[in-house]
Amino acid sequence: MPTLRPVAAGLLLTAALLAFGQPDSGLAEATGDPLKLTNGFYVDPASDAAAYVRRHPEDTELASKIAGQASARWVGSWSGDVQAGVTTYTTAAAKADKLPVLVTDNLPGRQCGIGGGATSAAAYRTWIAAVSAGIGTRPSVVVLEPDALARLDCYPASQWDARLAMLKYAVGLFAAKNPNTWAYLDAGSVTSGDAKEMARRLRLADVGKVRGFALNTANYFTTEQSVTRGSAILSALGGGSHYLIDTSRNGNGSDGSACNPPARKLGTAPAKATSPVDLHLWLRTPGESDGPCGLTPTLPTGTFSPLLAHHLITGT
Repeated sequence: MPTLRPVAAGLLLTAALLAFGQPDSGLAEATGDPLKLTNGFYVDPASDAAAYVRRHPEDTELASKIAGQASARWVGSWSGDVQAGVTTYTTAAAKADKLPVLVTDNLPGRQCGIGGGATSAAAYRTWIAAVSAGIGTRPSVVVLEPDALARLDCYPASQWDARLAMLKYAVGLFAAKNPNTWAYLDAGSVTSGDAKEMARRLRLADVGKVRGFALNTANYFTTEQSVTRGSAILSALGGGSHYLIDTSRNGNGSDGSACNPPARKLGTAPAKATSPVDLHLWLRTPGESDGPCGLTPTLPTGTFSPLLAHHLITGT
């Protein structure tokens, strides 16, 4: 094979930089592996759990076991100027040499018609492009649109192509614009239908262009159950992918409810896992409400509750 002349090599490098952007200060090269570019996961000092501990410094157990652990930041229609917010978040993580985790939740109607989200497909594309731009070349992990594939059936079949097209757009964007991000399409949980059908949906959303898929987001199923599920999806995909598992609240497994159930427990702390599982992450901050249900029948979704947090710490 002929060797590239210096001029040709320079032109290729220039083209790559135009496509992906210059690496931020401190990133010598775009390796594509955010774990190698950082030293551990970012603990968000602005999380609701951290804010609670600042108000209640006497609660040392909650401080060490929840507020001191890394969990994901969710972004959606509530996030205001999402590009500015994501830029601030990922920049702070980069300065700390830590890896930030983000979850996007803004497809029109969101999961199963919960409501909210972008007002149109065009608005979603603009929004997810802003998220991507906010990350740039900084290292990150991003989980795309929880339950969007798992609950596709909630929408009329006539809307499926449009919803899949939005996911494909997001996947293509992160693949092209964020070289140091591992992006994962959410693939529901162990009860999200047939594994072969989930693999089919993942393929339709171009999962092969990104790192892989995410399992158990904001759910309670054990890691072992999720590994069995992940292996079945990988087999149906024909390999070539990776996945992560949300272990934030799966220490006691699921009792069949996904809405503030009693007697659940914290799971494995965020960490690198064993292939083909990439990561065990806390995608939901333990103590944040799933909605007005279960142990907190009046608490809105996403609101932090020390009651829920301590139930998860004790497993009762």
